[in-house]
Amino acid sequence: MPRRLRIAFLGNDAWSVPSLGAIAASRHSVALVVTRVPKPAGRGNRLTPTPVARAARDLGLPLAEVETVRTDPGLRTLAASRPDVLVVVAYGEILPPQVLALPRLLPVNLHFSLLPALRGAAPVQAALLLDLPETGVTTMVMEAGLDTGPILLQRPTPVLPEDDAGSLGARLAELGADVLVETLDLIASGRASPVPQDHRAATVAPKLRPEDRRLDWSRPARELVNRVRALAPEPGAVATFRGGRLKVLRAEAVGGSAGVEPGTVSEVDRAGFSIATGEGDLRPIELAPAGRRRMTAAEFVRGHRPVVGERLS
Repeated sequence: MPRRLRIAFLGNDAWSVPSLGAIAASRHSVALVVTRVPKPAGRGNRLTPTPVARAARDLGLPLAEVETVRTDPGLRTLAASRPDVLVVVAYGEILPPQVLALPRLLPVNLHFSLLPALRGAAPVQAALLLDLPETGVTTMVMEAGLDTGPILLQRPTPVLPEDDAGSLGARLAELGADVLVETLDLIASGRASPVPQDHRAATVAPKLRPEDRRLDWSRPARELVNRVRALAPEPGAVATFRGGRLKVLRAEAVGGSAGVEPGTVSEVDRAGFSIATGEGDLRPIELAPAGRRRMTAAEFVRGHRPVVGERLS
């Protein structure tokens, strides 16, 4: 039977939690969970712990909430855990060589793409923006480059037509948890065989900027639908309607009327409305006006009464 490994786990995001739970339920030992310090959140700006901090407390695991592990005291705390393997899942901090050198065996990262495709901070969103039919998860040995290390295991999964970043990311997190434990078992048994990436085939998935949320109506409807999917459920793709911000959270591409200026309301009915784009029409399914709850397109039509010929920007 493979030996039991001491694991130091670094993560912040809700997508990190399935991996932490899977390791805690495995034969391996979680020596330390590291996550960032609580930050103000919500309307009351109350200090809020990360999803990983909450999960670690629920599981009764040793927890350190630190500003960074790049310097002391976070670095010293991490080193004191004496890990065999350092596991990193959605941690959001580039780790320097002194951190990567801490584990006795390997530093391992779970990445939400089929590397070398979609290296970077937003692989889930990029898979949707690019309308990929398939993505997946990869465990790799961490090195100084950004997602450039040798591959340990990979597992693909289809991108479903109804997926947005929330549903796809959650599914990849669950899939990745299983692959991560399988990877740790291989390392423990001495059967892990890292394979170098083909750097010539690499693509990148940089972090989305605030300006990337804006819907450009001159673009094709299908491209805009993919942007909506990539930004939902949070922070949401945005347009301007009657001077206020309008989030578009679900949408579909439909055939449009020729000669209608992009950004113009082209059709309104009881079920919703359509907006002309550079190619075809975009028909919102769910929206959220500024300061309002998420609602269906039918509810929006009843409450705001958009009219044919009205413009969005």
